[in-house]
This record gives sequence, structure tokens and C-alpha cells, in this order.
Amino acid sequence: MKVLVIGSGGREHALAWKLRRSPRVHEIFVAPGNAGTARVGTNVAISAGDFPGLLKFAEQQDVDLTVVGPDNALAGGVVDLFEDAGRRAFGPRQAAAKLESSKSFAKDFMVRHGIPTAHYAVCRSRDEARAALGDFSFPVAVKADGLALGKGVVIAQSRPEAERVVTEMLEQGRFGEAGRTVVLEEFLVGTECSVHALVDGRSFLLFPTAQDHKQLYEGNRGPNTGGMGSFSPSNKLAEPDLVEIRRQILEPFLHGIQTDKLVYRGLLFPGLMLTAEGPKVLEFNCRFGDPETQALVPRLETDLLDLLEATLERRLDQVTPAWTTQSAVCVVLASGGYPDRYDTRKPIAGLAEAEQLEDVVIFHAGTQQEDNRVLTAGGRVLGVTALGANLSSARRRAYDAVERIRFDGRYFRRDIGLI
Repeated sequence: MKVLVIGSGGREHALAWKLRRSPRVHEIFVAPGNAGTARVGTNVAISAGDFPGLLKFAEQQDVDLTVVGPDNALAGGVVDLFEDAGRRAFGPRQAAAKLESSKSFAKDFMVRHGIPTAHYAVCRSRDEARAALGDFSFPVAVKADGLALGKGVVIAQSRPEAERVVTEMLEQGRFGEAGRTVVLEEFLVGTECSVHALVDGRSFLLFPTAQDHKQLYEGNRGPNTGGMGSFSPSNKLAEPDLVEIRRQILEPFLHGIQTDKLVYRGLLFPGLMLTAEGPKVLEFNCRFGDPETQALVPRLETDLLDLLEATLERRLDQVTPAWTTQSAVCVVLASGGYPDRYDTRKPIAGLAEAEQLEDVVIFHAGTQQEDNRVLTAGGRVLGVTALGANLSSARRRAYDAVERIRFDGRYFRRDIGLI
């Protein structure tokens, strides 16, 4: 079988790495890929946004399955294009992917189908937002409605700060088109967490728990990033929590997409807050999490291809995947200056030494190959993942590998999996 993975980040490397281990997969293509994906498959110089080019390549190579990684590709309708051409693609169609690409659409969906979430207001002008702020206490979450690389949320501590952020989004172009509509949201108090579940339109399959660290600095401080690390299983979700998440969120979600006739065959990754009133949804993500995937995939003992095909064929209720009891920790190595301005093309040393460590795998994100050198090519550069008998041993092994990898400006958090 031939498989095409769309994307170039650590999530896509992890998916390609796992799919390459399937005895039924004999060829992997990654478009456009990175220096790491080139080691498990063939990189294809087609951007994730070039949908006609991707489809033409899939047709020329007679690709059997295309797996879509990035949210913007799903939001743009790449699955629709492939399916309408008679080719299999993993991921929700564009109308369903709007549950991630528009926070206002998602919030309306939640309210309509009784999924618990925070009080909110949708605002399209500064005056509208200023009037709506009177209905909120502070702090308040100010969110760009559209996709903003995981960075479109600001927690405003006061009304003046909220008004300033609203002005920056709506009138000054902060977050670009994604911020042309703003969602004001009640600030929820509790424990933030997330789950992953495959959804085939008829049933869902919940993955083991995983947790990421979004803030840039240790102690979960500083600006939001795409994710500075992750670990699995999470110590923040107990079985009673998962029972409530199934009952209050996943089951109503399934009923909602059926009622609204949304074609959803892919991965659902809701961001949640465990509050005193129970779990509430902060946002829906319609694809694998990054960097959660880098911690989850190494724990999966079942063939990933089997799970993806079961999703597309609407028979998730017939599969029972196996997972290792080991823990996994993924530490992200980022470029200095991330998530703002940063330099690239810095040579990376120590990769081979780190990869020789037992139960360590390094997933590339922002890297490129130039001759015999691997260079930095993005904000988040590498995800160093290690397995261990427990969280503590996985952490030690991951940070042992981290210390062997060097590049100018390297930055990482030292508390992944601790808080």
C-alpha cells in the first residue's frame, strides 16, 4: 500500500514513522515533509496548501490513502477534493472541519447540542465587543475566531486590556483574517486537559490520555505556543473524568454531527477544562494534536493503518487497539525567539548520538536537510520522545537525549511532565 502524509511538522513525522512500521505499507510519501520524514519515506516538494498539486501527485502515484495533518489543509477542503475524485483521505470534510476553523461555529454547535462550554459572545466590531464585555467578569478570554497556529487566545486580566486586545485583533490585524471576528469567553477555573478520539460518524474510539504544555516558560508561564512538550498518560485525568467526557462531550458530539449532517471521519481532539461543574469544552481540534501525537504514537502497539482504515470504513466499534503500559515524554526543542521572531538555518549536532539511546525517538518539525547537514527551519525544531516504565523514567531518558542535541539558540522547558 502507498500512503501520502500531508504536512511538515513533528505530528506528520510521528504519523509517517508509525505508518512505515505497518507490514501493509510499502511506500510513504510526505508533502512537503522535513529532514526527519525523509528518513522514513520520500519527501515531495508540494506544499500542504497546493491541493490540486497534491491530488495530481496522488493520482500519478496511485496513492491508496492520504492522511491530512495540518488544520488549515482540512479547513481548506483538501479531503473534499480527494474524496470527490474517488481517492481515500483521512480527516473530516470542510464543513465539519469548521468546528476547528471557526470558534464561533463550534460554540454555536456546542450550545445547540448540549455540550458543556463557557459563556461566550461573538463580536465583529470594537463597539460590539465593548458592549459585550459588560456581561463578563475578569479575567476574560479573548479569542481569534479563526486558525492562528495555536496562538490566537489572550487572557485579558482587566477591561482595559480586553479592549486593547480586541482593537488589535479587529482593527489592527493581529492574527490577520483569523482575528476579523472575536469570541469573548468566560474564563474557566479548573484543570486544562485534552483527549484524542477517532470518530467515524457512527461511533468513536477514545485514545489513552495525553497532556501538553502550551506556555513558553517553565511553570506554565508566558505566551501560548504550538506546544513545548507533552506526556502520556496524563496524571490529570482519572477514569471517572473519562466517563463524564464520554457521556457529556463525545456522545453529544456524535449525535450533533449526525443531526447536522456533518461528514466526520477523522480524529477529534477537544481541549477541555475540568471544572467544579464537570468537564467543559474550550475548543474543538479536528486533527491529531501536536505535540501530543509524538507522545501517543510510540505507545501504540496496534498497526495505525488498521485504525485509520476502520475510521474511514465506519467500523471503529469492531476494533480494540493495544497500547503499551509504558509512559512517554516528548520535549520540544525550539529556536531562540520562538514563538515570535527567530533565526533559522542553524546546524544541528548530536542527533545520531541521541537516537542511539534506548527507547528514544526524535521527531523532526522545523528542520531541513542540506547536503550532509540537518539545519533548523522553524520555530519548533525537534520533539525528543522517550518511553519509560513510568513518567519519571521517561522524563530522565528524554532529557538525557535532549542534552546530547545542540544548535545555536536552542531553547526548551525543563519541567515537561512535572506539572
